[in-house]
This record gives sequence, structure tokens and C-alpha cells, in this order.
Amino acid sequence: MKKVFVSIMVVAMLGLGSVATYAQEAEAAQATATEQVQEDATAVEAEAVVEETAVAEAEPESTPLHKTLKTKFIEGGAGFMAATLLCLVFGLALCIERIIYLSLSKTNTKALLENIEAALKKGGIEAALEVCRNTRGPVASIFYQGLSRYDEGVEVVEKTVASYGGVQLGLLEKNLSWISLFISIAPSLGFLGTIIGMIQAFDKIQQVGDISATVVAGGIKVALLTTLLGLIIAIILQLFYNYILSVIEGLVNEMEDSSISLLDIVVEYDQKKK
Repeated sequence: MKKVFVSIMVVAMLGLGSVATYAQEAEAAQATATEQVQEDATAVEAEAVVEETAVAEAEPESTPLHKTLKTKFIEGGAGFMAATLLCLVFGLALCIERIIYLSLSKTNTKALLENIEAALKKGGIEAALEVCRNTRGPVASIFYQGLSRYDEGVEVVEKTVASYGGVQLGLLEKNLSWISLFISIAPSLGFLGTIIGMIQAFDKIQQVGDISATVVAGGIKVALLTTLLGLIIAIILQLFYNYILSVIEGLVNEMEDSSISLLDIVVEYDQKKK
């Protein structure tokens, strides 16, 4: 009996030991799995942070345009950049003045000729001169000068119109030579800055005794920026200059055509008067 009881106790103790051992192994496995999950989550978070940092570095914040222009202006050398920029300021001022003057010089020549013809029929030369006085523009001024010499003959009127037309043409082309000068000076200053920048680059190479991108970059940047600004200014002024020339050509053609029509009216009036 005692042997049976002892055997049962031994079996029970062995079973309890196995259960305890299994429970400990299960707890250890669960703890290991939890630690593995935490490590995986940490690794995923670290990868996400690295990716966000890479994206932020690959896509830098955009710099405002005025700050970029200010930085490039300083990098190009304030002296040459300012001198080149003055060409743009003075050139644009002259262009705007010419455009305003030419806009005020435009005249409805067809209506003016009709008014002069009607005035000659009603009040003669004095009435026609009054119409010219009250009309703005170079065409009216030419007509006035020609009609004021009517007493000297039609041929004198024709010569006066042609001569005074040249005077008005000179007034229309006033300051164009200065605009052309600034168009030429702007890229020239840019090229001068280019030469000085290259000289600075070679001086640095001579001082260092080695050719490297870091040594040469500063001088080349000055050279390229001054040249770029000079060419941009020249292009802008050239566009305005060509526009002004086209307006002047239109006004000149209008003056010549209307002068011929005026002479026809004067000849007709002279014949009827005789």
C-alpha cells in the first residue's frame, strides 16, 4: 500500500514539475514575442523618420523671388550690377517719355483735312490756320507752317511743308540716340564684369597653386551674373526701341500722305480763288 501511495506521489510531483516548466517556457516565449514586436515597431518608426528626412532634404523650401534676386545681385558684385542696372533705369525712363510723346502726337488726319477744307471754303486761310492752331500734333504744326506761307505761292507752301516735316521728324526721333547708347552699354558692362571675374578666378588659382572648382567658382559666378544682367537689360530696351521706331515710321508715313492731301486742297482753293 505504501509503495502504491509513494508511486502516486512521485507521479504527481513529476506532473506538477512538467506543468510549471511548460508555464515558464510559455511565459518566456510570450515575452520574447513581445520584445520582437516592439523592436519591429521601433525599426519601422526609424525607417519612417529616415524617409521623411530624405524627402525634406530632396524637396527644400522654395525661396521667394525677390530674395533670390537680391542674393544674385550681391553675388554678382554690387558695383557692376548697380552700374548695369542704372542703364535699365535711364533707358526705360527715356523710352516711357518717347512713348508718351508719340501717343500725344497722333492726330486724326482725315478729320483735320476735312476741317481745313471746310474752313477754307467758309473763312479762307485765316480760318484754316485757326483750325491748325486748335489741333495738337506734328501734322497740324506742318499744316500751319505751310498755310502761313500761302501768300508767297503754292510752291513756297510745298517747300515749307517739306522743310518743316524734317523738323518734326527730328522732334519725333529725339533721345533715340541715348536709348541706343544704353542698349550698347548694358551688355558691355556685363562683359567687363565677366573679364574682371575671370581675372579674379585666375588670381585665386595662382595664389592657391591648384585648379579646383571651389577656387574658380566665385570668379566665374561674378562673370556669368554680370553678363546675364547686361544681356537681359539690352533685350528689354531693344524691344522698347523697336516699338518706338515702328510708331515713328507710322507717324512719318501719315505726315507725308496728309501733306500731299493738303497741297491738293490748297491748289484747288487757289484755282477757285483765281
